[in-house]
Amino acid sequence: MNCLHLQERKLVMERRDVILTAVLSTLAALITLGVTLFICYWWHKRKRKRDEEDGEQGDRGGAKVRMDTGASKEGRSNGFLSLKTPLISTKTLGAQLETAGTPGSKSPAGSGGASGSVPEVKTPTAPQNKALQNVKGEHPSMAFLQNRSISLVDMYIDNTEPSENVGQIHFSLEYDFQNTTLILRILTAKELPAKDISGTSDPYVRVTLLPDKKHRLETKIKRRTLNPRWNETFYFEGFPIQKLQSRVLHLHVFDYDRFSRDDSIGEVFLPLCQVDLSEKPSFWKALKPPAKDKCGELLTSLCYHPSNSILTLTLLKARNLKAKDINGKSDPYVKVWLQFGDKRIEKRKTPIFKCTLNPIFNETFSFNVPWEKIRECSLDVMVMDFDNIGRNELIGRIQLAGKNGSGASETKHWQDMITKPRQTIVQWHRLKPE
Repeated sequence: MNCLHLQERKLVMERRDVILTAVLSTLAALITLGVTLFICYWWHKRKRKRDEEDGEQGDRGGAKVRMDTGASKEGRSNGFLSLKTPLISTKTLGAQLETAGTPGSKSPAGSGGASGSVPEVKTPTAPQNKALQNVKGEHPSMAFLQNRSISLVDMYIDNTEPSENVGQIHFSLEYDFQNTTLILRILTAKELPAKDISGTSDPYVRVTLLPDKKHRLETKIKRRTLNPRWNETFYFEGFPIQKLQSRVLHLHVFDYDRFSRDDSIGEVFLPLCQVDLSEKPSFWKALKPPAKDKCGELLTSLCYHPSNSILTLTLLKARNLKAKDINGKSDPYVKVWLQFGDKRIEKRKTPIFKCTLNPIFNETFSFNVPWEKIRECSLDVMVMDFDNIGRNELIGRIQLAGKNGSGASETKHWQDMITKPRQTIVQWHRLKPE
């Protein structure tokens, strides 16, 4: 009897062990399947995003971007990026742009150590250079700055100094007048910061021809280096010199990360209307770090007319404002005080823009300020978040003044306004917290 009881008990325990093993195996299989599906989904999404960014095809105003990687084994296959519609309407920019510029696009390139082979480019002849002179006048940058209207190019002109050293990038520009082709060569970079725990980075350059952000091209990734050599060449075919004047070359250096989002190292904006292409310029540009100030930026213009003592402030737009509402947005407006010393004299406000972090204000305010007082006054500009229930919150502010501005950028903007009367001086400013 006891023997039979022991056998039954042993059988029950064996069945329990089998069931438990089956349940645990099923759970492990489900977890493995879930992780695998998630990795596949993440990889597919990342690949599709890169494909959309780098490879949209079509015919865009006859302009093509040709990528030449030289003889490097690392280079991707050569090809064309066709653009279906004009990158930007010249009507949008106004008809006062009178100087020449150049756009840039990008391509993958050669191996890190040796310089890639670069095809010979014909040098423009004297008659071809005359074509540029007719467009740009005696001095390209001055002609543009003195005669421009407020355009998209103004939004990318930033004369502020980098807040920290994140390295420099070396590149060159050239224009083939005979074939209406802009040639961009991304050469090297130096003194990049280390982004990986190994004390190095895996840098590559993303090239965009603003204001078109849809079509991006990237150089090859250079592994474990802070002084990469790309030596990659990009050809922008079918770009008349007049079209290039409304483009801004944007070079953005990233550190590649296989399993997470790539880290931004620094970037450079170059309005091509300020470049004399007949001289085949080569540039060493200091990279500017990604903005750490989460308050956002404000694009303003200043102009002073001594003849009638009118100070004009134009609030054009803001970008990347700090979110103040639970929906991840803000309801921004701008409040401006004219001050003499610490005394507030006159206040102006813009309308409120609902649920946006990138409002376009296009508001102009005029103040009567005598010439003898212009160096003593200031403009306190506050970007606010409107709240229906509680108190309106400050998003960020700047103080435009000749002596005690809120930063070097604000002081220089005011001084440029004084030294260049009757001219509109446009500049981006980073908003400061309290």
